Amino acid sequence: MKAEIICVGTELLLGNITNTNAKFLSEKLAEIGIDVYYQTTVGDNMQRIMDTTISALNRADILIYSGGLGPTEDDCTKEAVCKAINKALYLDEQIVEDINCFFTNKQIPESNKKQAYVPENSIILKNDVGTAPGFYIEIDNKIIILLPGPPNELTLMFNKYAMPRLDNSSNNTIRSRVIKTIGIGESSLEEKIIDLINTQSNPTIATYASNGQVDIRITAKADCATKADGLLDDMQTELDKRIKEYIYSYNNESIEEVVFKMLTHRKLKIGFCESCTAGLTTSMLASIPGASKTLERSYITYSNLSKVEEVDVKESTLNSYGAVSKETAIEMAQGLLRKCPIDISVSITGIAGPTGESETKPTGLVYVCLAAKDRYVVVEKKFNGNRESNRLRSAKLVFDLVRKYLLDLI
Repeated sequence: MKAEIICVGTELLLGNITNTNAKFLSEKLAEIGIDVYYQTTVGDNMQRIMDTTISALNRADILIYSGGLGPTEDDCTKEAVCKAINKALYLDEQIVEDINCFFTNKQIPESNKKQAYVPENSIILKNDVGTAPGFYIEIDNKIIILLPGPPNELTLMFNKYAMPRLDNSSNNTIRSRVIKTIGIGESSLEEKIIDLINTQSNPTIATYASNGQVDIRITAKADCATKADGLLDDMQTELDKRIKEYIYSYNNESIEEVVFKMLTHRKLKIGFCESCTAGLTTSMLASIPGASKTLERSYITYSNLSKVEEVDVKESTLNSYGAVSKETAIEMAQGLLRKCPIDISVSITGIAGPTGESETKPTGLVYVCLAAKDRYVVVEKKFNGNRESNRLRSAKLVFDLVRKYLLDLI
C-alpha cells in the first residue's frame, strides 16, 4: 500500500518550526510495511488543502494529515478534506463533554466547539492529552487519517489508536539498515557498488554523504521480519566484499561510539592534543556515557606557545615548518605520549579557515598524527568545507585513524 503524508501549517512552509511529524510517521509506516511515496506540506488554506487532497487520492491508498485541527479560523484541515470527499460534519456531544472535562471547571471557549464536529461515517481517534480528536475515514478503498499537529498529541494518538488499524491493513514488513562508511567519497564509493544500485529492486540501496562520511541505507520488504532481515544480510555480505575496509558500523553508530567500544574492549587509554579542532574531538568522545574508561587527557594547544609549553614542540620546528605541518603534528603527538599515562596519543593541527591560509597552506589543510609506543602514523588531508565543517571532518579523521590503527589497517 502507498501512503502520502500531508502536513498542514503555514509555519512549516515559512521554516518557523521543524517538521518532526513527517519523520515520525514515515518511520512508523515503514515498520508495518507501508511505503511512503510522497510527503506534502501545505499552508493553512481551504482551497489548497482541498486541491492537495484530490491529488493525493489519485496517487496514494492512505492519506495521513497532521495539523489544522485546532480551534482557530485558519485550522481548516477537517473542513477542507470533508469538502474534497463530500462528507458532511455533525456535532458530537461526547466530544463537547470531553473538551469540557479538559478545561476542568472552566467554561469551554466557544471556538473549541469547532473541534467537536465529526466527519460522517468516521471513526473518532481520542486525544488523551489535548482537545482536538483525530479521525479515521474509509472511502472508496482509501484510508484517510486526520491527526493533530502538536507532536506529543500526534505521536500518542497515532501509536495508540491509528497504527493498530493500519497494521491490520498491511501484509508486509519493511526493514532498513544503515551501514556507515568513512574514508571514501560518495562518488568513489558509488563506483564500487554501481551495479548493485543500477539493478536494485529488493533490497533497495541509497547513499548519503555528510561531513566526511557516507551512509548506505539498505531497505528490504517481505511478508515477515525474518525474511526481510535475510535479504538485508545477503546485501550486507555483498557490500562487505567490496568496501569492508571503509565500513565502521552496521548498527547506525557514530564513529566515536565505535572507537570508544574498541578502546574500552582493549582497556586502552587515549589522549588528544588539539589545535584547529580546539577540543571538538575530545568533546565528541566525552559525550559518550562511560568515556572516562578510556579518555585520560586532553590539551588544547591552539597557540604556538602552548604547543611548546604543553607538549614540548621545539621552537625550531615551528620556525622551520610552521604550526600546520607534518613535523609539528608528530612532535605534538609524541610529546603528549611522553608526558601522559596513555597508550595512544593523537594530535590535530590545521587551518580551519576562512583566514590564516597561505599559498602553500590553504584553508582546510590538516595534519593528524597518531603516536603509540610501537610507532607513529601521520596523515595529511585537504578539506573543502567551511570552518565548522573542516573542524568536524578533522575530528572524524582522528577517530578513523584510531580505528584503522586498532584494526591493524595502518
